[in-house]
Amino acid sequence: MQEDFLHYVWQQQYFDKASLRTQEGEELTVLRPGFRHQEAGPDFPSARLRIGEVEWNGAVEIHLRASDWYRHQHQLDLRYDQVILHVVYTADQPVRRSDGSLIPTLELGPRIAPELLSTYEVLLAAPAATLPCAGLLPQVPSITRLSMVERALLERAQRKADTVLALHEQLLGDWEATTWHALAAGFGFQKNTEPLARLAKALPLAVLRRHRHQPLQIEALLLGQAGFLENLEEPDDYSTALQREYGFLRHKYSLADTALHAHEWNFLRLRPANFPTVRLVQLAALLHARPTLFAPLLAADKVTTLEAFFRAPLPAYWQNHARPGKAGSLAELGRSSAHLLVSNVVVPLRVAYSRHVGQPELAEEAINLLTQLPAEHNHLLAPYEALGFDNKSAADSQGLLTLHRAYCQPRRCLHCAIGNRILRQNTLVS
Repeated sequence: MQEDFLHYVWQQQYFDKASLRTQEGEELTVLRPGFRHQEAGPDFPSARLRIGEVEWNGAVEIHLRASDWYRHQHQLDLRYDQVILHVVYTADQPVRRSDGSLIPTLELGPRIAPELLSTYEVLLAAPAATLPCAGLLPQVPSITRLSMVERALLERAQRKADTVLALHEQLLGDWEATTWHALAAGFGFQKNTEPLARLAKALPLAVLRRHRHQPLQIEALLLGQAGFLENLEEPDDYSTALQREYGFLRHKYSLADTALHAHEWNFLRLRPANFPTVRLVQLAALLHARPTLFAPLLAADKVTTLEAFFRAPLPAYWQNHARPGKAGSLAELGRSSAHLLVSNVVVPLRVAYSRHVGQPELAEEAINLLTQLPAEHNHLLAPYEALGFDNKSAADSQGLLTLHRAYCQPRRCLHCAIGNRILRQNTLVS
């Protein structure tokens, strides 16, 4: 058993409350269990209890064994002097505050329904390769499953929006610059997200915009600052021109100290279409073709509009070169890549903006874009599909993947609406 289970039992009050008494023999009534606290300090502050004839307001601390109080050194921490009840599975010894006063103890072990505990143990002991609730899922109504997948999807969007808002604050409230940074990281497509995010910091949008009408100069800034214009294997007229432009611009804007190096980028196990040099050229084409970034991404209500936004024509040189001075094929940004940018850049950006301006309906519109994208199908999603979960769009896929990674894989069934439903149906309390 994990302590988290006792937190769940106390928070939901899923235990037998008939003739409830502390270990010291005093009658106990729970008027308010308190609020789950994730920070340092007692687990459930703001609790209200009646112990004997006295009503108490304070905190509840929870442990598997009462002796854990001393194992965790709470008797030395003044924050725990506010504890008015020690809730434990096994009361193996009395505990006292820092001033020596006795803390009332409630032993929950004999009061938890065996059905609840056995169901919890089944969920916890499920093989790692399976869904913990797979065998119990028929007990769960489809509406509960659907609402949990939707909740997981919203959590993913909000978590990504948190990152965007932090970036927005760092950039002093500039949404256009925020979009540039988010878009640059997005063009890394996981394998090169980190170096592209650093490149965005090394190349302010204000600098790039001054050269928007000169594709060669934008390419020179991006490829040069990324370290791809050094030691060319087969220099040609175009790559030499890029070197010359970058040399001038690097000096003009004092860029040398923040430049990256070619070895910092990942090419391993990437198809040529995903090479970082290719993505940088596509990003340069986008900056050249689009006068602004944020407003069009905010306004688009269809994925097809966003696909067209990301589809920027490339200069002739790049139609048969994948790297400066090296032959190879290069194409405009593909449809599947555009869809990834919608999911990982556009939707979080718009959800962040909706929170910033206090208009939740904008977040709903952003997330609705995911319903226009095709579903993903992989080995992680296959078990959910086999159990009857819908997976008809990217909204379903992202919700299910978040459900898997944030709840099923780490066995956080106590925090999942599906797990809660299963446990509640196997709970017998008075």
